[in-house]
Amino acid sequence: MALTRARSGGGDPTMNLALRYAIDKAKKNSMPKENIERAVKRGCGETAGEVFEEVLYEGYGPNGVAILCEILTDNRNRTAGEVRKTFEVCGGNLGATGCVAWMFERKGLFTILTSAIDEEQLFETALEAGADDVAQEGEFFEVTCSPDVFQTVTEALGKAKVPTESADVTQIATQTVDLNATAAKRVLRLMDELEDNDDVQNVTANFSISDEVMAELTADL
Repeated sequence: MALTRARSGGGDPTMNLALRYAIDKAKKNSMPKENIERAVKRGCGETAGEVFEEVLYEGYGPNGVAILCEILTDNRNRTAGEVRKTFEVCGGNLGATGCVAWMFERKGLFTILTSAIDEEQLFETALEAGADDVAQEGEFFEVTCSPDVFQTVTEALGKAKVPTESADVTQIATQTVDLNATAAKRVLRLMDELEDNDDVQNVTANFSISDEVMAELTADL
Protein backbone atom coordinates (compact mmCIF):
# COMPACT_ATOMS: atom_id res chain seq x y z
CA MET A 1 0.00 0.00 0.00
CA ALA A 2 2.87 2.40 0.73
CA LEU A 3 3.92 2.02 -2.90
CA THR A 4 0.82 3.49 -4.48
CA ARG A 5 0.48 6.18 -1.82
CA ALA A 6 4.05 7.31 -2.56
CA ARG A 7 3.31 7.36 -6.28
CA SER A 8 0.15 9.45 -5.91
CA GLY A 9 1.24 11.93 -3.24
CA GLY A 10 5.03 11.94 -3.00
CA GLY A 11 7.48 10.02 -0.84
CA ASP A 12 7.61 12.38 2.16
CA PRO A 13 5.21 11.06 4.85
CA THR A 14 5.17 14.45 6.60
CA MET A 15 3.61 15.97 3.47
CA ASN A 16 1.68 12.89 2.28
CA LEU A 17 -0.72 11.90 5.08
CA ALA A 18 -2.07 8.90 3.17
CA LEU A 19 1.46 7.56 2.83
CA ARG A 20 2.07 8.14 6.54
CA TYR A 21 -0.97 6.05 7.42
CA ALA A 22 0.19 3.34 5.00
CA ILE A 23 3.62 3.27 6.65
CA ASP A 24 2.03 3.12 10.12
CA LYS A 25 -0.09 0.20 8.95
CA ALA A 26 2.98 -1.61 7.61
CA LYS A 27 4.78 -1.09 10.93
CA LYS A 28 1.81 -2.49 12.84
CA ASN A 29 2.04 -5.57 10.61
CA SER A 30 5.74 -5.88 11.59
CA MET A 31 7.12 -5.08 8.13
CA PRO A 32 10.89 -4.46 8.44
CA LYS A 33 12.06 -0.85 8.11
CA GLU A 34 14.24 -1.60 5.08
CA ASN A 35 11.28 -3.21 3.29
CA ILE A 36 9.15 -0.12 3.91
CA GLU A 37 11.88 2.19 2.61
CA ARG A 38 12.40 0.05 -0.48
CA ALA A 39 8.65 -0.01 -1.12
CA VAL A 40 8.38 3.78 -0.93
CA LYS A 41 11.30 4.18 -3.36
CA ARG A 42 9.63 1.80 -5.79
CA GLY A 43 6.39 3.72 -5.53
CA CYS A 44 8.17 7.01 -6.24
CA GLY A 45 9.91 5.53 -9.27
CA GLU A 46 13.33 5.90 -7.66
CA THR A 47 14.42 2.31 -8.33
CA ALA A 48 16.87 2.47 -11.22
CA GLY A 49 15.94 0.59 -14.38
CA GLU A 50 12.48 -0.44 -13.22
CA VAL A 51 9.17 0.84 -14.55
CA PHE A 52 6.06 -0.02 -12.55
CA GLU A 53 2.43 0.00 -13.60
CA GLU A 54 -0.75 -0.19 -11.55
CA VAL A 55 -3.17 -2.98 -12.45
CA LEU A 56 -6.48 -4.11 -10.98
CA TYR A 57 -7.10 -7.86 -11.06
CA GLU A 58 -10.56 -9.25 -10.40
CA GLY A 59 -11.72 -12.72 -9.50
CA TYR A 60 -13.90 -15.02 -7.46
CA GLY A 61 -12.97 -16.86 -4.29
CA PRO A 62 -14.71 -19.83 -2.64
CA ASN A 63 -18.50 -19.49 -2.30
CA GLY A 64 -18.60 -16.89 -5.08
CA VAL A 65 -16.90 -14.17 -3.02
CA ALA A 66 -15.85 -11.26 -5.24
CA ILE A 67 -12.21 -10.20 -4.85
CA LEU A 68 -10.25 -7.19 -6.10
CA CYS A 69 -6.43 -7.12 -6.11
CA GLU A 70 -4.65 -3.79 -6.53
CA ILE A 71 -1.28 -4.47 -8.11
CA LEU A 72 1.93 -2.52 -8.66
CA THR A 73 4.28 -4.51 -10.89
CA ASP A 74 7.27 -4.21 -13.19
CA ASN A 75 6.25 -7.42 -15.00
CA ARG A 76 2.53 -7.83 -15.64
CA ASN A 77 2.85 -11.30 -17.17
CA ARG A 78 4.74 -12.64 -14.15
CA THR A 79 2.33 -11.14 -11.65
CA ALA A 80 -0.76 -12.29 -13.56
CA GLY A 81 0.56 -15.85 -13.57
CA GLU A 82 1.31 -15.77 -9.85
CA VAL A 83 -2.06 -14.28 -8.94
CA ARG A 84 -3.93 -16.72 -11.18
CA LYS A 85 -2.16 -19.69 -9.58
CA THR A 86 -2.96 -18.40 -6.08
CA PHE A 87 -6.66 -18.13 -6.93
CA GLU A 88 -6.74 -21.64 -8.39
CA VAL A 89 -4.81 -23.31 -5.55
CA CYS A 90 -7.14 -21.72 -2.99
CA GLY A 91 -10.39 -22.70 -4.72
CA GLY A 92 -11.10 -19.54 -6.71
CA ASN A 93 -10.47 -18.22 -10.19
CA LEU A 94 -9.08 -15.05 -11.74
CA GLY A 95 -11.72 -13.35 -13.88
CA ALA A 96 -11.93 -10.90 -16.74
CA THR A 97 -11.73 -7.13 -16.32
CA GLY A 98 -15.02 -5.81 -14.96
CA CYS A 99 -16.34 -9.14 -13.70
CA VAL A 100 -16.62 -8.02 -10.07
CA ALA A 101 -15.54 -4.36 -9.93
CA TRP A 102 -19.17 -3.26 -10.31
CA MET A 103 -19.86 -4.71 -6.84
CA PHE A 104 -17.50 -2.19 -5.21
CA GLU A 105 -17.30 1.56 -4.75
CA ARG A 106 -14.05 3.43 -4.21
CA LYS A 107 -14.22 5.41 -0.97
CA GLY A 108 -12.08 7.00 1.69
CA LEU A 109 -12.47 4.98 4.89
CA PHE A 110 -11.44 5.90 8.43
CA THR A 111 -11.94 3.70 11.50
CA ILE A 112 -12.03 5.10 15.05
CA LEU A 113 -12.57 3.23 18.30
CA THR A 114 -15.97 4.08 19.78
CA SER A 115 -14.30 4.50 23.17
CA ALA A 116 -12.03 7.23 21.81
CA ILE A 117 -14.58 9.88 20.83
CA ASP A 118 -18.18 10.98 21.21
CA GLU A 119 -20.27 10.02 18.17
CA GLU A 120 -21.90 13.44 17.87
CA GLN A 121 -18.52 15.18 17.91
CA LEU A 122 -17.13 12.80 15.28
CA PHE A 123 -20.25 13.20 13.13
CA GLU A 124 -19.97 16.99 13.20
CA THR A 125 -16.23 17.05 12.47
CA ALA A 126 -16.40 14.52 9.64
CA LEU A 127 -19.44 15.89 7.83
CA GLU A 128 -18.20 19.48 8.02
CA ALA A 129 -15.06 18.28 6.24
CA GLY A 130 -17.11 16.68 3.46
CA ALA A 131 -17.48 13.06 4.61
CA ASP A 132 -20.50 11.11 3.37
CA ASP A 133 -21.39 9.14 6.48
CA VAL A 134 -20.45 8.03 9.99
CA ALA A 135 -21.63 4.58 11.07
CA GLN A 136 -20.88 2.25 13.97
CA GLU A 137 -19.59 -1.23 13.22
CA GLY A 138 -19.00 -3.16 16.43
CA GLU A 139 -16.41 -1.34 18.53
CA PHE A 140 -15.48 1.04 15.72
CA PHE A 141 -16.93 4.12 14.04
CA GLU A 142 -16.44 4.08 10.27
CA VAL A 143 -16.22 7.40 8.42
CA THR A 144 -16.61 7.22 4.65
CA CYS A 145 -15.99 9.91 2.06
CA SER A 146 -15.33 10.51 -1.62
CA PRO A 147 -11.66 9.98 -2.60
CA ASP A 148 -11.66 13.62 -3.74
CA VAL A 149 -12.03 14.87 -0.14
CA PHE A 150 -9.94 12.16 1.58
CA GLN A 151 -7.08 14.56 2.29
CA THR A 152 -9.47 17.24 3.58
CA VAL A 153 -11.17 14.80 5.96
CA THR A 154 -7.76 13.46 7.06
CA GLU A 155 -6.61 16.96 7.96
CA ALA A 156 -9.88 17.78 9.75
CA LEU A 157 -9.70 14.65 11.90
CA GLY A 158 -6.06 15.37 12.68
CA LYS A 159 -6.81 18.98 13.65
CA ALA A 160 -9.61 17.75 15.94
CA LYS A 161 -7.18 15.20 17.44
CA VAL A 162 -9.40 12.27 16.47
CA PRO A 163 -7.30 9.08 16.96
CA THR A 164 -7.86 7.02 13.81
CA GLU A 165 -7.05 3.32 13.84
CA SER A 166 -6.82 3.24 10.05
CA ALA A 167 -7.24 5.65 7.15
CA ASP A 168 -7.17 4.67 3.50
CA VAL A 169 -8.76 5.03 0.10
CA THR A 170 -10.15 1.60 -0.60
CA GLN A 171 -12.84 -0.40 -2.37
CA ILE A 172 -16.01 -0.91 -0.33
CA ALA A 173 -18.46 -3.67 -1.27
CA THR A 174 -22.00 -2.63 -2.14
CA GLN A 175 -23.28 -6.16 -1.47
CA THR A 176 -21.88 -8.96 0.69
CA VAL A 177 -21.81 -12.76 0.90
CA ASP A 178 -22.35 -14.31 4.34
CA LEU A 179 -19.88 -17.10 5.15
CA ASN A 180 -20.00 -20.03 7.54
CA ALA A 181 -16.84 -21.16 9.35
CA THR A 182 -15.74 -23.61 6.65
CA ALA A 183 -16.13 -21.11 3.82
CA ALA A 184 -14.57 -18.32 5.89
CA LYS A 185 -11.40 -20.38 6.45
CA ARG A 186 -11.04 -20.96 2.70
CA VAL A 187 -11.64 -17.33 1.77
CA LEU A 188 -9.30 -15.98 4.46
CA ARG A 189 -6.59 -18.37 3.31
CA LEU A 190 -6.92 -17.00 -0.23
CA MET A 191 -6.77 -13.42 1.04
CA ASP A 192 -3.63 -14.21 3.07
CA GLU A 193 -1.92 -15.90 0.12
CA LEU A 194 -2.66 -12.97 -2.18
CA GLU A 195 -1.40 -10.44 0.37
CA ASP A 196 1.87 -12.38 0.67
CA ASN A 197 2.67 -11.47 -2.95
CA ASP A 198 5.02 -8.46 -2.99
CA ASP A 199 3.26 -7.01 -6.06
CA VAL A 200 -0.16 -7.04 -4.39
CA GLN A 201 -0.79 -3.68 -2.72
CA ASN A 202 -4.30 -4.28 -1.43
CA VAL A 203 -6.91 -7.04 -1.44
CA THR A 204 -10.62 -6.33 -1.01
CA ALA A 205 -13.48 -8.82 -0.91
CA ASN A 206 -17.25 -8.69 -0.40
CA PHE A 207 -17.68 -11.35 2.30
CA SER A 208 -19.28 -10.94 5.72
CA ILE A 209 -18.39 -13.02 8.79
CA SER A 210 -20.73 -12.92 11.77
CA ASP A 211 -19.47 -12.52 15.33
CA GLU A 212 -20.50 -16.11 16.04
CA VAL A 213 -18.53 -17.47 13.09
CA MET A 214 -15.53 -15.31 13.97
CA ALA A 215 -15.62 -16.67 17.52
CA GLU A 216 -15.65 -20.18 16.11
CA LEU A 217 -12.65 -19.41 13.91
CA THR A 218 -10.76 -17.88 16.81
CA ALA A 219 -11.46 -20.90 19.00
CA ASP A 220 -9.85 -23.15 16.39
CA LEU A 221 -6.55 -21.24 16.48
